[in-house]
Amino acid sequence: MKGPSCISSKLFTAFTLFVLLLPIFVFGECTCDVDVQDEKQDRSLALKYKIAAFVSILLASAIGVCIPVLGRTIPALHPDRNVFFLIKAFAAGVILATGFIHILPDAFEQLTSPCLKGKVWENFPFTGFVAMMSAMGTFMVETLATGYYKRLHFSKSLPTNVDEEMQGDHVGHLHVHTHATHGHSHGSGDSTAPDLLRHRVTSQVLELGILVHSVIIGISLGASQEPSTIKPLVAALSFHQFFEGMGLGGCITQANFRTRAVVVMTLFFSLTTPAGIAVGIGITNVYDENSPTALIVEGIFDSAAAGILIYMALVDLLASDFMNPRMQSNGKLQLWANICLLLGAGCMSLLAIWA
Repeated sequence: MKGPSCISSKLFTAFTLFVLLLPIFVFGECTCDVDVQDEKQDRSLALKYKIAAFVSILLASAIGVCIPVLGRTIPALHPDRNVFFLIKAFAAGVILATGFIHILPDAFEQLTSPCLKGKVWENFPFTGFVAMMSAMGTFMVETLATGYYKRLHFSKSLPTNVDEEMQGDHVGHLHVHTHATHGHSHGSGDSTAPDLLRHRVTSQVLELGILVHSVIIGISLGASQEPSTIKPLVAALSFHQFFEGMGLGGCITQANFRTRAVVVMTLFFSLTTPAGIAVGIGITNVYDENSPTALIVEGIFDSAAAGILIYMALVDLLASDFMNPRMQSNGKLQLWANICLLLGAGCMSLLAIWA
């Protein structure tokens, strides 16, 4: 199926343009007074922490997303094993907490900042509205894309089916042979193709939501000049990217992409936050996180990312796996999956103390 891979390439191209153009949107003079800090900004020490964050987050992201992807070669981590369900449940808890605990509060803070003047920002809850619309948009994209490729698959296979049936009407022996063969392949296709399409769309939309947030936190960290702020973020964001990578890697594994598509998606996830840090370092002298433009851009994109991640965690990861017949028929697996879900959400929520 070339369709999902084509969508993936287009999404990544658009996202690359977004990363390159985002700094233009957030330039601006400060229009809101910033509280005077007693601690002097040590740019040299801050730069060292940023470099450490760049390396640490890059490694954590790469390791996290590669564990499920490379796990296909390890029998214990194969997608058909119970351990894979537990890993995905833990990762789903991480992604859910990321949306609710890390991203959404930041978006509320940005879009309700006193730096934003005007009744529009004071009287309307833009954060909740954008998150709601992004969740609805994700749902629509998934259903429309899945439906489109189902119809495309059906239309391609229909002429062959008709030809076989017509041939079978004229030649009895040929009818028996081709009909049996056709019944086997068609039954197999029906049981796997819809799930495969859903996994592919899910993995692409999930990665898009993660990347939007990743580039924003990378730019914010890279533009910061306070060592006391950056230092705790190094470890917190490393764990954050590691666990998110595990969730994304699990979805990529189930999508059964070709090797090239897997490499591209893995590289994009691994490099996005470090690239954001590099961009942030480059625009340190002109970036103003309190300017209205920066607050609006970051707030809207954070709200959209939160809506996408919350929807994906609840619908595509948790509902899909927890309603799976294999999970429903195994009480012990169901219990451990719930424990892993709570652990994942708890660990990521705990990280909110530092990040």
